[in-house]
Amino acid sequence: MTTTSTSRGRRRAPGRMQRAAGRAAALQKPRVILALLVLLGLTSVLLLDGYLRAEVGGDERVRTGASSSKVPERIIEGGPILTFRGGRAATVSVPKKTIALTFDDGPNPTYTPQVLKILKENDVPATFFLVGSMVSRHPGIVRDMVRQGSEVGIHTFTHVDLSYQSDARVDREMEQTQLALAGAAGITTTLFRAPYSSETDAIDNYSWPVYKRLGQEGYTSVFVDTDSDDWKKPGVSKIVDWATPKGTSGAAVLMHDAGGDRTQTIRALPKYIRKMKAKGYTFTTVSGVVEQQNAGGARTGAPAGAAVAGAGSGSGPDGQAAQGGSATGGLQAAHREATGATLYEGKALIVAVAVAEYALPVLSAGLIVVGVAVMGRFGMMVILARRHYRQRNRRRFGWGPPVTRPVSVIVPAYNEKECIANTLESLSRSTHPIEIIVVDDGSTDGTSEIAREAAYALGMTNVRVIRQENAGKPAALNNGVRSASCDIVVMMDGDTVFEPETVRQLVQPFADPGVGAVAGNAKVGNRNTVIGAWQHIEYVMGFNLDRRMYDLLRCMPTIPGAIGAFRRDAVLQVGGMSEDTLAEDTDITIAMHRAGWRVVYQEHARAWTEAPGSLKQLWSQRYRWSYGTMQALWKHRRSLTDKGPSGRFGRVGMPLVVIFQIVTPVCAPLIDVFTAYSMIFVDFTAALLAWLAVLGVQLVCAAYAFRLDREKYRYLLMMPLQQLAYRQMMYLVLIHSCITALTGGRLRWQKLKRTGEVGTPAGVG
Repeated sequence: MTTTSTSRGRRRAPGRMQRAAGRAAALQKPRVILALLVLLGLTSVLLLDGYLRAEVGGDERVRTGASSSKVPERIIEGGPILTFRGGRAATVSVPKKTIALTFDDGPNPTYTPQVLKILKENDVPATFFLVGSMVSRHPGIVRDMVRQGSEVGIHTFTHVDLSYQSDARVDREMEQTQLALAGAAGITTTLFRAPYSSETDAIDNYSWPVYKRLGQEGYTSVFVDTDSDDWKKPGVSKIVDWATPKGTSGAAVLMHDAGGDRTQTIRALPKYIRKMKAKGYTFTTVSGVVEQQNAGGARTGAPAGAAVAGAGSGSGPDGQAAQGGSATGGLQAAHREATGATLYEGKALIVAVAVAEYALPVLSAGLIVVGVAVMGRFGMMVILARRHYRQRNRRRFGWGPPVTRPVSVIVPAYNEKECIANTLESLSRSTHPIEIIVVDDGSTDGTSEIAREAAYALGMTNVRVIRQENAGKPAALNNGVRSASCDIVVMMDGDTVFEPETVRQLVQPFADPGVGAVAGNAKVGNRNTVIGAWQHIEYVMGFNLDRRMYDLLRCMPTIPGAIGAFRRDAVLQVGGMSEDTLAEDTDITIAMHRAGWRVVYQEHARAWTEAPGSLKQLWSQRYRWSYGTMQALWKHRRSLTDKGPSGRFGRVGMPLVVIFQIVTPVCAPLIDVFTAYSMIFVDFTAALLAWLAVLGVQLVCAAYAFRLDREKYRYLLMMPLQQLAYRQMMYLVLIHSCITALTGGRLRWQKLKRTGEVGTPAGVG
């Protein structure tokens, strides 16, 4: 055993890389927050869209048959317009030969424009009671409606029966609809019609307090006394007949411009208008009726000459002045000009809804693409892994003449005092002749001394310990490669242990002169904890099953740092281990492909590594891996245009890595967010069954991977929990890495805390 030192042990000032790493460290917390904000934004878009569609907070209860004993008789028998001037309830009836034409449930992008066109052609005004969620989704229609001279009222935001709702929910329904109107048309309104309401005699003991409360806030509640029942789709002629009042009576007529197929309503409307005009009727708005009442005196239940609150001069619910100088005069007297915070909040609502409306179809399409990609990946992995296993385990399969010559094993180590002795002990049992080069990268915990002592205690004369100033893992590996005396070099981590047959199995593919590098089978040694078991599943199902697939496709993206073998000349040919990225293993693997070398996977060469033991360490490791992989792909982006065998990775491997390891995982949270959304707000059973079906597919793939690797199936019991917790963490890590890459950040090398619990592989079950 020999020892070489390239350091005098002096304390040095931080280098350029260390200073850059320090600056980058200060930016990591904001990027984590930004990653969480991305996921929060996605969730918010879903919740907003669900609220607009009444999937979030929806309430389909409708009260019927309740008593009206607490409702004043004069209100039940009064007209269809209910006001509360001075705190006293009063009703207004429509004058004779007058029609107050009203429409409910809009706006609808198909039918409302047709209704407006018919009204304009016949010079007829109308009052539209609008659902706030529909207003926010179709603001342009509302603007046209107001400009044309029609009047608008509130029909709540989500079309719920207010008699079942709390005061806070009632206020929210009204305020949000006012904001939608402000954002869409720059107005608010004092008119209100409750969903599922009809004539005043349907007011009951539960809805009456709602009407009184809203009346005290300045709202005029509007009912009907003639219902076309067009929602029943009885036919055009019946709609016209049912909307016609008896004799010369005036009427507040109800039709619908949304809420279903309104084709019959569209066909009936012009016929109805012509019929009523022929009978000498005039059309007006609800405010027009109130203007006539104010001019002629009150009818039932109101003092003569009393003005009606909310329909004339004065202030409305938002304390805003009525519009003045309107070309339509009293026909839109219920409108108020939206100003100040109401106006800007309304515009913000319209913008937010527009974002949700456009984003959701994109997200839905992304969900389909991700789902297909995930299932396609599973199918491809299983099919190609099976083919790989059968090919490599045939009795007649061989790489060529057995490789028996000595090889160099390079062990880069930085503060590995807990593990280095176990690593050397495992190498002492190797059945293949090896020289061992331990490169101590400026350790401060006595790693080199422990290595020397362990080699001496084990009687190992084939160990060299090289000390160097701290320069990073790539520099340590390059130092080892330069110092190696064999033409094949095996690289392993300082926390990894090999089985006796590992090196012999790992170097056999070099019998093929076209093979330049070999990836081994890395195993999680500390798998008896929850976090360890999750990583064990990931290693077997994800990493190793992936490597079988990539091996057959001849585009292996990564040789694991825990176990890999290279032709020494090939490593030197591509410039050694690069410091350009944090994933030097991925970097050199792609470089080997581009140099024309073949990279293969040797499943029988097993190494046992110590996986991170805490969530914090796991985040740090996977963050570095993800970010380093992106760096390596960007560095080798020109492989997409390489010709011949050297371009195979660019044509096949890089697209697969980008799709399966970056794009799909980044978009995969869509599946979980949509699933959670569906379980809570749509159909719990259907969503749960869909999630269980996907989990079942994953379990089948995992079980097959465990079978190929001869692993115990008991660890698969942790898979459902892994899907609920571990997978989401990996998504956040990848999103965090993407944000770091997009913002141009740099990462420092993160040293994981080791325990040394992974000893000889014989103890791993």
